[in-house]
Amino acid sequence: QVQLVESGGGLVQAGGSLRLSCAAPGRIFGSYSAGWFRQAPGKEREFVGGINWSSGATYYVDNVKGRFTISMNNAKNTVFLQMNSLKPEDTAVYYCAVTSNREPNHSSSYYPYWGQGTQVTVSS
Repeated sequence: QVQLVESGGGLVQAGGSLRLSCAAPGRIFGSYSAGWFRQAPGKEREFVGGINWSSGATYYVDNVKGRFTISMNNAKNTVFLQMNSLKPEDTAVYYCAVTSNREPNHSSSYYPYWGQGTQVTVSS
């Protein structure tokens, strides 16, 4: 069982920044991959981006490219989502997810382990 603990959400004005963290205490994800998802009210959960924990390669959906950055710490047990130039349409609950598969995937069903979610609200 993998426990993921998220933090860093909050309320920010449009154009602002937030940094989300997803920690797995006591774990080292040498060959895993992680994904970030978000779910706005009344909408399906959508993939935002992911990272190959081994290579550090990152992937993003088009509407966050250039604004969001996914990274990991040197201990390879925490993944971050740096969100800049936030827009009201970025408002959602954000979730991190981890899989033992090497490459991240757009599908939520690909990930067996999930964080508890953290609310991000961007005001206009």
